[in-house]
Amino acid sequence: MPRALITGITGQDGLYLGELLASKGYEVFGLVRGQSNPKVALVERVVPSIQLLEGDLRDLSSLIGVLEVAQPDEVYNLGAISFVGLSWKQAELTGEITGMGVLRVLEALRIHTGGDMGRVRFYQASSSEMFGKVRETPQTEATAFHPRSPYGVAKAFGHYMTVNYRESYGAHASSGILFNHESPRRGHEFVTRKVTRAVARIALGLQETVALGNLDARRDWGFAGDYVDAMWRMLQQDEPDDYVVATGVTHSIRDLLDVAFARAGVEDWSGLVVQDPRFFRPAEVDLLIGDATKARERLGWAPTVGFTELVRMMVDADLEAERVAAGRRD
Repeated sequence: MPRALITGITGQDGLYLGELLASKGYEVFGLVRGQSNPKVALVERVVPSIQLLEGDLRDLSSLIGVLEVAQPDEVYNLGAISFVGLSWKQAELTGEITGMGVLRVLEALRIHTGGDMGRVRFYQASSSEMFGKVRETPQTEATAFHPRSPYGVAKAFGHYMTVNYRESYGAHASSGILFNHESPRRGHEFVTRKVTRAVARIALGLQETVALGNLDARRDWGFAGDYVDAMWRMLQQDEPDDYVVATGVTHSIRDLLDVAFARAGVEDWSGLVVQDPRFFRPAEVDLLIGDATKARERLGWAPTVGFTELVRMMVDADLEAERVAAGRRD
C-alpha cells in the first residue's frame, strides 16, 4: 500500500486529493497545525481513513517528525496562505508559509532521506499567479514570471526552490503551475465562491446585492477535482518536471456573473452587483490563460468539467446549503 503525506489537507485541493488517493488504495496522512482546527471534522468525514498528524510549515523539526511517522512514498505540499487578496495585508506571514514553508518541507525531506531524496516523490503546488504581469499569452512552462502580489512572489520562491532541490540533490520534485481551479469546496473569500454563494442568497431573498472589484479581470478557471488528478499523474512519471495545468479557456468576472445568476433564474444582474474599490488589487493581474499541451501529451491529462458546468455545480451546491441553513424546503 503506497503512503502519501498531504500538507494543506483542510483546503479544497487537499480534500479532493485525499479522496483521490484513498480511492487508489493509498494510506493517506494529512498535516494539520493542531487537532483543534475547525476543519478537522470535515477532513475526517470526506476521507474517513485518513491519519492526521500535527506539524507546522514554520517549524522544520515538526516536519521532520511528521515524515518519520508517515514514512511517505509521496509528499504533496499544498499548504499555503492561499488567498491572494489577503497577502498584501499579511505579506510577512504569506512569505513565511507560502514561500519558506516549501523550503522547510524540502529540507525536512533531505534530512529524512539521508540525502537520498529521489526515493520520496515530491509535488509542489505552484501557481499561475507567478506569471502576474504576463510576458506572453497563453502562458507555458517557459514563460517568464512577473508576480504582482506577495502571494505570487512567495509562490515563485517555492517554485524555484523546488527546481533547486531537484537539480542540487536529485530530488524527484515536480511543480504543478496550476491556474485557477474552483469547486463547491472553495472558501467563501475567493471570488468564484463569493459570487455563487451571493447569487444563491439573493435568489432566496436572504441578501440584496454583492460587492465585487474588477469585473473585467479574466481567468482560466477549471474544476479542482480535475486538477488534483494532474498532481497525482506528475508523481507517477519516471522523471520529475514542471507542468502548466489549465483549461486554455479564459472568462471574465462578468461571464461568471452571467452563468451564476442565470442558473438561479435571474437574467439581469446589473442592479444586484456593486463595484467596491476595497476589492480592487493594488497591482492587478488582468489576463491569465494557460497552455497545458505538455500535461496533455506527457501525463495524458485533460479537464473533464467546463466553465459553465463548474459554475452551475457551485450555484446548485450553494442554493442547497443556503436553503438548509435557512431551514427552507423550497
